[in-house]
Amino acid sequence: DEKQTLVVVGGGAAGVYGAIWAKTACKHLKVVVLERGHFLSKVKISGGGRCNVTTGLFVEPLPLSQQYPRGHKELRGSYFREHGPLETAAWFHEHGVPLKTEEDGRMFPVTDDSGTVVECLLNKARRIGGSFGLFTGNVEILAVSLKSNALVKDIVPLNGRFDVHFKNKNEPFSEKLQADFALLATGSSPQGYKLAKELGHDLVSPAPSLFTFKVADSKLGELAGVSFEHVSVDLEILGWNKRSVNLRQDGPLLVTHWGLSGPAVLRLSAWAARDLLKVDYKGTLWVDFAPKFSLDEVKKLLVKQKTLSPRRKLDSGAPLVLQLVKRFWQYLIHRQDLNEEAVWYELSNRQLGDLAGLLKRCSFQISGKGEFKDEFVTAGGVPLDEVNLKTMESKKCSNLYLAGELLNVDGITGGFNFQASESQSLEISYDHGGNKWFLLLFQNAWTSGYLSGSAIAKKATSRSL
Repeated sequence: DEKQTLVVVGGGAAGVYGAIWAKTACKHLKVVVLERGHFLSKVKISGGGRCNVTTGLFVEPLPLSQQYPRGHKELRGSYFREHGPLETAAWFHEHGVPLKTEEDGRMFPVTDDSGTVVECLLNKARRIGGSFGLFTGNVEILAVSLKSNALVKDIVPLNGRFDVHFKNKNEPFSEKLQADFALLATGSSPQGYKLAKELGHDLVSPAPSLFTFKVADSKLGELAGVSFEHVSVDLEILGWNKRSVNLRQDGPLLVTHWGLSGPAVLRLSAWAARDLLKVDYKGTLWVDFAPKFSLDEVKKLLVKQKTLSPRRKLDSGAPLVLQLVKRFWQYLIHRQDLNEEAVWYELSNRQLGDLAGLLKRCSFQISGKGEFKDEFVTAGGVPLDEVNLKTMESKKCSNLYLAGELLNVDGITGGFNFQASESQSLEISYDHGGNKWFLLLFQNAWTSGYLSGSAIAKKATSRSL
């Protein structure tokens, strides 16, 4: 039989993983991966070079699907059931990259080196069928062909197949590949959106997701680097009469030179990405810096401090049980227009009550989103209802498959986007004073890569029988 060909457009986590699974399940399938830049570049830089491969917190499909602001309804069925975090971890372990689970559920290679993940994937792709391909009887079995610096210009459906036109950045001429199957795994690149649209798909317009907030407060900016292990944050978007329950998040918070960041803020930005875009990233954050205590309990703590240390200077620090950095406590005193030289007994109980109220509900005006060379992750892409989520095959174009961040799926912090592209995970770390917070974007990549690759292999095998 004539050899069948799969062309994968995009050499990120979803594309490479999909190519591996297609080739593994159908050895005689010719697989070519075209990447315009460097293979697995996001995997390489993720986690400050550690790579949070997936999550160990949510292994069941329903709670895992709920970690995706875009996709939590559609992915709650069988999507993660065949290849979720446990299957992902098992695959990497089987291929020489055992993972470890940290206390917060993040799963890293035991080497703490993203390079081991990159090399594992590339070596597996290159060696399927032998280091340079091998012969079985009279049939040649080649490894996956990886072509970098290859910009795909267009994909033309033709009699059930595809003509894929691409150009090497270093060559003046274009080339053509004929493919029986095409897998689009182009991430959030404009070219990928263009290809999907030309092949009949609608697009949910891209919008930044998972970003920090700018806050116009010079005094707050002086506290850059101050972190809070656990706060509760409400986001109120201008123009709304009431807040949605989805716009509240608990978790760590970080003060930056330009405003506020940390997992609690980033999760809010993901859930509210579309609404924030509509109002030009304006709104109000209400932060509870003492979520373990009620307002009345905080008031009593402050009154107790006044009773026990009446002549102690107010700016010397908050009650220890509140676990507030001294500099931040002094910021709150300034916000309340209290005399920094005052001692505790000089404050009335009403003033202490107002200070407690600020601790429990401190407002910050959002003036914009943090600026980065690249956004952490993008909301938008091909609508999920245009894809068969059991196989990742397009409902618009037969034999076309889609995977990874090209789809309108994005995950909140915790390793979820890599698991959607391997079931997808860019991980960004903040390291301030020994505190590391990792924003994970991979579990979608692993799952969608697995589902698409396996489905392509099954169809290719059935055709050759």
